[in-house]
Amino acid sequence: MIDTAGSGAGTSSGPAEAEQTEEEREEELRRAEQKAERENVEREIESGNSTLTRRERRRVSAHSRLSALTVFSIIRSEGEEELRRPTSSLWWSGIAAGIGISTSVFAQALLYEALEGSPNRWVVSSLGYSVGFILVILSRLQLFTENTLSVVLPMLSEPSWGKLGLSARLWAIVLTANFIGTFLTAFFVMVMSDGGDAEASSHVTAMLEVSKHAAQSQGWTALVKGIPAGFFIAGLVWMLPSSKGFELWVIMVFTALIAAGGFTHVIAGSTEMFMLVIDGQKSIEAAFTGYLLPTFAGNVIGGTGLFAMLSYGQIHAEI
Repeated sequence: MIDTAGSGAGTSSGPAEAEQTEEEREEELRRAEQKAERENVEREIESGNSTLTRRERRRVSAHSRLSALTVFSIIRSEGEEELRRPTSSLWWSGIAAGIGISTSVFAQALLYEALEGSPNRWVVSSLGYSVGFILVILSRLQLFTENTLSVVLPMLSEPSWGKLGLSARLWAIVLTANFIGTFLTAFFVMVMSDGGDAEASSHVTAMLEVSKHAAQSQGWTALVKGIPAGFFIAGLVWMLPSSKGFELWVIMVFTALIAAGGFTHVIAGSTEMFMLVIDGQKSIEAAFTGYLLPTFAGNVIGGTGLFAMLSYGQIHAEI
């Protein structure tokens, strides 16, 4: 009876396996047809350039913009690579990113201090906010808000519990490491201000003023303002493959816009909140519940809930 039951169990699993195989074959056939269709379109486009010389065709190719599917594939491949990086690599890169992103607060505060009395003080000083993002993004460090797009695209294209787990692992490691990096920077800056150096103290005072301005957004307001910031950062990541040679300007424009518009960014904002905590102006509980957690939610909604979903939606029928 045991053998019969085992045989029955084996027989019952056969159709399920066959059905799964059939579904896989249908999916492979669908993708092959889509690929062939795209290749036909490319051949038609190339035939229109048949009168051009080889040199002219190279110039046309060099000036062609990347397709949405190509950009998606580039970012997805980068995301796949990041998902499989060792924990220690993500950890130390995340801490470095937290320290690096704090440069945004410092640079913005320097301009804010220098422009005292100017009617355009806040807008112009917002240009300094882009410095930390330039440092972190071009250095390929692990910044949490970048990962609201890059590591989500692999999961959207081929959903699985395994990829969901890898994404959650990366998010947890990078977010924690970023916070440690920003806290260490805030602690160092505040200790430096107690050293008696008048110039350093004036810079720290300006950083605290900028931080208090950011802290005015609390709770629901911080969440709502975090949505555009998350959308801008994800959009920035999407544009980088098409911005060869102009990466600096793309990063500068969109990150300065976050500061100028008073939007909230969970990592750069954590430097500001930790400075206020160490200075005694805010409790650690208030920093997290009033600002960091709502901003985190807003950044994820803007980066993953809006931009990542819309980006995937525009190429879903092509993959």
